Amino acid sequence: MIKKKITFSEIKKYLRQKILSISKIAKKRKNEYLRSSDYSALLKSFLSCLIIVSIFFIIPIILEFSNSQTELTKEFKNKSKNNFNKTLDNKIQNSIVKLDATVIEKYVFDDVLNFEDLPSDTVRLNASTIKQLFKDTNYNLKDVREKKLVKPISLSLLPKEMKMIENSQKRKELFIQIILPLIIEENNNIKLDRIKLFSILNKSKNTKIEVRWLGQKFRQYGVANKDLSTLKVRMDEIPTSLSIAQAAKETGWGTSRFAQEGNALFGQWTWTGEGIKPAGAEDDSTHKVMKFKVLKASVKAYHRNLNTHSSYREFRSARAELRDSGKKLNSMILAKYLDKYAETGKEYVKILQQIIRQNELTDFDDAKLLPSSTDLKSLI
Repeated sequence: MIKKKITFSEIKKYLRQKILSISKIAKKRKNEYLRSSDYSALLKSFLSCLIIVSIFFIIPIILEFSNSQTELTKEFKNKSKNNFNKTLDNKIQNSIVKLDATVIEKYVFDDVLNFEDLPSDTVRLNASTIKQLFKDTNYNLKDVREKKLVKPISLSLLPKEMKMIENSQKRKELFIQIILPLIIEENNNIKLDRIKLFSILNKSKNTKIEVRWLGQKFRQYGVANKDLSTLKVRMDEIPTSLSIAQAAKETGWGTSRFAQEGNALFGQWTWTGEGIKPAGAEDDSTHKVMKFKVLKASVKAYHRNLNTHSSYREFRSARAELRDSGKKLNSMILAKYLDKYAETGKEYVKILQQIIRQNELTDFDDAKLLPSSTDLKSLI
């Protein structure tokens, strides 16, 4: 056998053919793979897009449904809670109104009438003298608003010149300065009585003096059957700002005939006692505006009127609710329950609230009367 000699060029040619063949096979397989990969990628992309679109379409619907259910639940809960609270408040108010239902009027104003026994030679100071008195004692409303302390200056009569004070702001300030100590003093008297009442209620056994004192207060507040709960509701303060607002409204800031001639600061009516007949009243009308010997008597009668008259039971009930909930006596809230005080009803309430707001009268609700006695000192 003759062996053929293979040249380098033949080997090179052979290898080139083999490499070309392998390259063709690889290229073919690569193309096949790429085609199959393209379909797979396209399918995956389509599915991904479909899922993403579905998610963004469905999620808002789910959220909206969830929110609507939550709001419905909240609304239901809030309404249920409000209804419950409203029902509870109504029950409390109704129970207070029921226990405060009966008034024995026979002795209610006895201590007010005691002022009629005072000497009739009370001196009426003129406006300039009163202003000088306030100046000499450093009594001004700016300090009262800041320091919450009121000088215990008690005037018996309003000055005749109230109408002649043309500057309305100065007239208002003078009027407030005159009646503010009187109003706070009466609230202090009630406050001291209230402290004593609670002291008695906390005892298991009371002394004869305490029993007599209770009997006197039952008469003063017209309480039937010696009901202590009713006495507690009636024996309470009236916000200073509310008292000032009513006095301002009823007297035209101290300029009315009733205030000047009868010291009537709150326009209370009477059908039996001495009074002043309104100028516009009909001839057959029997009511008069109560007149008093001194301003202090008018303030006391006003407090007793709101604290006992059947027309103001809702006022006392609202006040008792504020007390029971540990809140301050709010004149803007309590004014709402004085619609029966005047024939104008709700309009009267709006005017009172407007007077309180415009003159910032709530600044005086926390004011204290500088002590003129040991008992009053304990209230500061």
